Amino acid sequence: MIVMSLDETRDFLDREFPQMNDGGRSYHLEAVGPLTARMRLDHHERFLRPGGTISGPAMMALADFALYAAILANVGPVALAVTTSLSFNFLRKPGTDGLIAECTLLKLGRRLAVGEVRVTTKGSDDLVCHATGTYSIPPRS
Repeated sequence: MIVMSLDETRDFLDREFPQMNDGGRSYHLEAVGPLTARMRLDHHERFLRPGGTISGPAMMALADFALYAAILANVGPVALAVTTSLSFNFLRKPGTDGLIAECTLLKLGRRLAVGEVRVTTKGSDDLVCHATGTYSIPPRS
């Protein structure tokens, strides 16, 4: 069971991290569920690398943001939960229609959360990036 609804999680992210959409909204939280979240990144000039594809750093930010959203939805509004590790495998060149990040939390403990994120190009099931990450969750009162 989730603690924060999709709208509550979106509102929290917009309030606490407005810089993620500085210059126009590009990150869109589309769904949250028990131990899951789905986020979309629009294809935009500011995320491109030479060759016209979305850059590795943009995919890394998307995966980290999706992981954070999944944690928030499942533990509540904990602004100071922080990334402790991230690992990325870039598997193929992304398409030009934006990206979808599907996050699944593999472990959600009191102090640590571990998850994986599967990144695909919008409209395709082909994996372009696979990420795993760990977050430290501060004590909750």
